[in-house]
Amino acid sequence: MTDAAAAPSGAVTRSSVVRVGAATALTALCGYAVLYLAARDLEPAGFSVFGVFWGAFGLVSGAAFGLLQETTREIRSAASADPAAARTHPLRIGAGVGVTAAVLIAASAPLWSQHVFVEDRVLSVVLLCGGLAGFCLHTTLLGALAGADRWSQYGALMVTDAVLRVAVAVATFAVGWGLGGYLWATVAGAIAWLLLLVTSPTTRAAARLLTSVDTVTFLRGTGHSIAAAGASAVLVMGFPVLLKATSGDDLGATGGVVILAVTLTRAPLLVPLTAMQGNLIAHFVDQRTHRLKALAAPAALVGGLGAVGIALAAAFGPWLLREGFGDEYLADGALLAWFTAAAVAIALLTLTGAATVAAALHRAYAVGWLSATVASTLLLLLPLELELRTVIALLCGPLLGMAVHLGALARLHTAG
Repeated sequence: MTDAAAAPSGAVTRSSVVRVGAATALTALCGYAVLYLAARDLEPAGFSVFGVFWGAFGLVSGAAFGLLQETTREIRSAASADPAAARTHPLRIGAGVGVTAAVLIAASAPLWSQHVFVEDRVLSVVLLCGGLAGFCLHTTLLGALAGADRWSQYGALMVTDAVLRVAVAVATFAVGWGLGGYLWATVAGAIAWLLLLVTSPTTRAAARLLTSVDTVTFLRGTGHSIAAAGASAVLVMGFPVLLKATSGDDLGATGGVVILAVTLTRAPLLVPLTAMQGNLIAHFVDQRTHRLKALAAPAALVGGLGAVGIALAAAFGPWLLREGFGDEYLADGALLAWFTAAAVAIALLTLTGAATVAAALHRAYAVGWLSATVASTLLLLLPLELELRTVIALLCGPLLGMAVHLGALARLHTAG
């Protein structure tokens, strides 16, 4: 490594989880604030248009989390590697991936943008490209900070991203900018990595860290991680795009209600898990001799919290949705409870995925998420009501992915 002061200092500690957890809570509040302002400022049909862009950026930025996963794993593993091993600079790889992805999106936009973006099409494509390029560096820097145990800076980067988004959303609401302002708010946090590099010497030190593998090996692992993270992003952040693509027609007011309900019911579980990917992967790398056992405690925690969430969604969800966002947003308690149960399934798949990538089972990691996404997509094509097929797709698809991940971990455990 290039900077001993930034080297990993040991196992993931409770204090690191608390610090990232606090940052996650603030990040989640900021995310809710953006959604709240957009839903209050735009009628349901307009919110569905915003929701599709929010989901599109979530899809591509979610794929970029593959950079976080591989950077965390490689920098974490480099502490015990041969000092003479080949070296790769993750931040440079992240920059190259970001620019390449932005160019590919811009070049292909004429083929798909008219089917995805109903309004402000050119602005949407430009923001998608620029936001993704910045976010690739953002996630790579998060991975370097996680691998080096720099959890305070990791949390600060998360919070800076979230605060920038909500600041633009508040300004949009105040001046009546409309849909365009909320599109800018969605990608505003993509410059957070640059702000932290400028202001934090510790972050700059982590950004200089090198891995113990060569560039080809790093890119191979990153490719698998990006493929899996992209598949997970389709089910998590990119779900509105998937819903639009499988529905054919304009989603309208019903689609706006479904998108908002799915987003709100899954956020309490999936926002923290996504934000704590660095903690989880570092934990599973440290527990390399008994990963299945290490998976049990977080899975039980997710299951317990999910059960409470299901009960609360059924009892109070319709009232909160109506009072918080207006009388136009109506959904019954049973539907919200099922949406929450689907969120638990995706959260458990996220956990098994983190354990799988930490074990360097890149192929199984990608196959698990891709299987879940393909299954969910096919289930969304069922000739059923929008709400019912959404529940079936989001609840059943992840079960297939979990089976792939757990099977691969079990085989590794048996072989070891």
